[in-house]
Amino acid sequence: MTALPPSAFAVALSLLPGSTHRRLRALLGGRSPAPDPAEVWRATCERRLLDVRPELVDALGRDARAMTKRWSECAKSIDPHQTWAELQRDAVGVWLFGDDDFPAALTDDPDPPALLFWKGDPSALHRPAAAIVGTRRCTSYGVDVAREFGADLAAAGVAVVSGLALGIDGAAHEGALVGATGGGAPPVAVVGSGLDVVYPTRHRRLWKRVGEAGLLLSEAPPGAIPEAWRFPRRNRILAALSGVVVVVESHERGGSLSTVRAAVERGIPVMAVPGSVRSPSSAGTNRLLVDGVAPATDVTDVLVALALEGVQVSAAQASPRTAAPDSSDLGPVESDLLAAIDWAPTATEAILRRTGLSIVEASSGLVRLEVRGLVRKQGGWWERVGSSRFARERDYTPPA
Repeated sequence: MTALPPSAFAVALSLLPGSTHRRLRALLGGRSPAPDPAEVWRATCERRLLDVRPELVDALGRDARAMTKRWSECAKSIDPHQTWAELQRDAVGVWLFGDDDFPAALTDDPDPPALLFWKGDPSALHRPAAAIVGTRRCTSYGVDVAREFGADLAAAGVAVVSGLALGIDGAAHEGALVGATGGGAPPVAVVGSGLDVVYPTRHRRLWKRVGEAGLLLSEAPPGAIPEAWRFPRRNRILAALSGVVVVVESHERGGSLSTVRAAVERGIPVMAVPGSVRSPSSAGTNRLLVDGVAPATDVTDVLVALALEGVQVSAAQASPRTAAPDSSDLGPVESDLLAAIDWAPTATEAILRRTGLSIVEASSGLVRLEVRGLVRKQGGWWERVGSSRFARERDYTPPA
């Protein structure tokens, strides 16, 4: 049987139940002179793991003996050769901490992953990088901004790093794929599940496109489901790979703020896109601005933060534009309605209060505005539609 590389045994160790990133780092040695993963695997199988790695008592606590006994039992069902063959079949690479090809940005990180799974083009990590993050419950304004930033940054040679989640993350990667055409920087996605477990499932096509054009990364082993605790852990990698973190929209306690905290801990600049004070989707970003982070009002602000302010976005790579809906010949009712609707979701009750129109007058006027492409209805809310630079992709719809 063909000899396996050390990383193959590290992968087998990552498949043990309860093998969190900290436990895996303890198994594989962390920053200390690393043991041979093959020897650690053999010790696990032979129930002598605590003899080989006595420091695991501190890492695992009082449950160390019970945990290592359980690992010995579970190791019987894991075949490192089969697992390694499946990774090769699926074109999934593995980076082991301490190896020469381990990402440089993570080598000196205060909390590096012990193991990284990747698929696609690893040279994407050799570009300047900017993370674009934000809420899943975004507005059309946030979607448009994220896609425009993603496209223009990629066209300027900046790798857009995000999490492939619904909302802002997905929009940023949609834009980055547009900007990557014709020589732009490929996108980088850091996900919170195994690379063979697409989450969310509605982004299956987007995962495929990002993997083909750029790079998919995960700390989670094959088959790992998207458990809630994995996403805050994922965010530290996302931040560490970036030269700046841009928050497009975030609720007051949005999950993207964990990426902000990870960036601050690492001395990575954070920027926020200003949003409407009436929009809950911008409450977190507006608070960041109050707290002193730099505003990102266009892609030039981000390029300045990356010390790339002289870089030009070529017309050939710039994001495609669609004409703004024409509102020049609206009647008085439609004009009043349009003025009463925010760029963020606006409740029908608020529109009636602002215009003084009856529900019948407002309903017929709103339908006419919707037909003209000037407003969009989502549930019981309405929002204005601007001069979006993107035709909507069939596989991407912002959540209501």
